[in-house]
Amino acid sequence: MPEFFAAINPEFAAVSLPTWVDLASVVVGSAGGVMVARARHLDAVGFVGLALLCGLGGGLIRDVMMQVDSVYMLDSPFAIPASVATGLVAFFFPQPLDRAGGLLEWLDIMAVALFALVGCDKAIVYGFYPASCVLMGIMTGVGGGMLRDVFLGEVPRIFQKSNLYAVCALAGSVAYYLAVVCLSMNKLWGSVICIAVTIGLRRWSLHYNVQTPADIDLGPKVMRPVQRAARRVRVTRWRSSKK
Repeated sequence: MPEFFAAINPEFAAVSLPTWVDLASVVVGSAGGVMVARARHLDAVGFVGLALLCGLGGGLIRDVMMQVDSVYMLDSPFAIPASVATGLVAFFFPQPLDRAGGLLEWLDIMAVALFALVGCDKAIVYGFYPASCVLMGIMTGVGGGMLRDVFLGEVPRIFQKSNLYAVCALAGSVAYYLAVVCLSMNKLWGSVICIAVTIGLRRWSLHYNVQTPADIDLGPKVMRPVQRAARRVRVTRWRSSKK
């Protein structure tokens, strides 16, 4: 697979996104975590803990699943300090968070977009199959939020009826893969497309209140025509036996 990508564009085989993109995703994800900590009135440990979970949890899940190279949060000299610093700064200076208003929603989906981007990109660099690349983008995008909800004792948000949360990570990952691999676009433009699709789809779902369906049962709808067909067969056989 790496040779296949290299044949299309040599950039795929060895070059990943710049390091600052990974670090930016960590900081944005950590900021989303501390917003939740502030809303719950947690202590300093809670702030730092949620910052670490939201900033590094998705990447940790991705690296454990991929089992290639090293674990980013342990290999990077900046990832853990940046996440911890975000938690501590937010704990000691919370007033900007209180005045932020709807900032949490923007930070949340921005983190999903950035994590989906870096997750899908890493899988592409290491030559994973298309479905695996998209899956790594999704898991990196929603993994931190999923761990956050589990640690807070809640049903993970991605499993609840919501305004296209995990679907946005899926769409962004697919968009990035198609742009970079199938259309041979520069990774910078692929990144812009991934982020735009993820955030745009999320804002669209919020604006029009488009939600993922829940409590669906297609059984009756599927069985109804089957039962009608069976009745017609029985009636046809009964009429044939009377002749």
